[in-house]
Amino acid sequence: MLRSDGGEREEFRARYFVESPDPLQKAAEIIAGEQSSGTFLDVPGETAELKRRARARVTRIDAHPPALKPALPSALVERRGHAGLFHRGEIEIAFPVDNIGANLPTLLATVAGNLYELGELTGVRLLDLELPTSYAQRFPGPRFGVAGTRAKAGVFGRPLIGTIIKPSIGLDAAQTAALVDTLLAGGIDFIKDDELTADPAHAPFEQRLAAVMPVVHRHADRLGRMPMYAINISGTVDEMRRRHDQVLRAGGTCVMASINWVGFSTVQHLREHGELPIHGHRNGWGALTRSPELGMSFAAYNKLWRLAGVDQLHVGGPRGKFCEPDATVIEAARSCLKSFGGSTPVMPVFSSGQWAGHAPELFAALGSTDLMHLAGGGIVSHPGGVAAGVASMREAWEAAAAGVPLQRYADERPALRAALDKFGSLV
Repeated sequence: MLRSDGGEREEFRARYFVESPDPLQKAAEIIAGEQSSGTFLDVPGETAELKRRARARVTRIDAHPPALKPALPSALVERRGHAGLFHRGEIEIAFPVDNIGANLPTLLATVAGNLYELGELTGVRLLDLELPTSYAQRFPGPRFGVAGTRAKAGVFGRPLIGTIIKPSIGLDAAQTAALVDTLLAGGIDFIKDDELTADPAHAPFEQRLAAVMPVVHRHADRLGRMPMYAINISGTVDEMRRRHDQVLRAGGTCVMASINWVGFSTVQHLREHGELPIHGHRNGWGALTRSPELGMSFAAYNKLWRLAGVDQLHVGGPRGKFCEPDATVIEAARSCLKSFGGSTPVMPVFSSGQWAGHAPELFAALGSTDLMHLAGGGIVSHPGGVAAGVASMREAWEAAAAGVPLQRYADERPALRAALDKFGSLV
């Protein structure tokens, strides 16, 4: 987008929640200066011409009611002895594209860098990003997204029903393959490694891949489509590239990474080098978002990882074991499916305490079946076994899409009836 005041430099915009003892206008200008050409003192080199080219602009301020106490501690505020109100609100800042270019680490340093440490701020949270399409398309973006994931898995018109390898730690390669065999025999579409398992001594990556892929291929021959096994390749850049290539040679159709810990540049490198969908596991996300006055929202987080090239992204699960409220989980999934920068939507992945009973509320909230619905106990602990657990998930989504109450749909479907009887009391 070009400047709204008639200027010609290309800009993108970041929206923040801020809290500060200073007036919001001053706090916003501090962020704009610190995150572009300025610093806490005027410097001779920051000429009017340089500011015109490189300094960020405050474009909007919306005040919220103030607070009596700071949300976060600040030694600077304590030294100054502030005894008044703490101003709160949302601000928008426009940054010049030319300050950054197609460089994800610098983009992160700009919109989510030192501003978190600024002493004048007792709260700051990145809420959203707006990038011109011409700028967003300079980044890799998802290679596969929703449509490519469906094509690889051969599943259309309904969610991909999946699960996670459990126990998360301790199974050797042969035991993992035996569990995969059981799950695929039960009709599962998608299986992923737990984030805790990448290359452990009891199940090294190469051994696990060698044990599991023949099982996947055998079931693919039976089904006429390739079930998707997202093997965890998290590691160094070189390790991840090598492991991706091993999965590709073995005929695999997906790789998984703990994206917060391998980093944006590693995922971008994997996207540019790789030929398989990237399953983005967001473990550690709570550290970035759990405080409402710090970190970032999923709307911004999702966009940043889409720029890097993830194809599938975890969003949590309604009424699950994690801290986020259901409304936040739903909004995260919606943000994955929204258009952004001309890139393909990424597939939201629901997990955490899921079972067939969640299907109606998810469909009602999203109006879409473009998602993965992963259930652990909701499938493997079904009283009828894995096949019945998978059947109950599919039947619940059939009912949801048809607008039929689950209790009525279950009258002639024993698998769904058994799931409602067992898991319904846990809601």
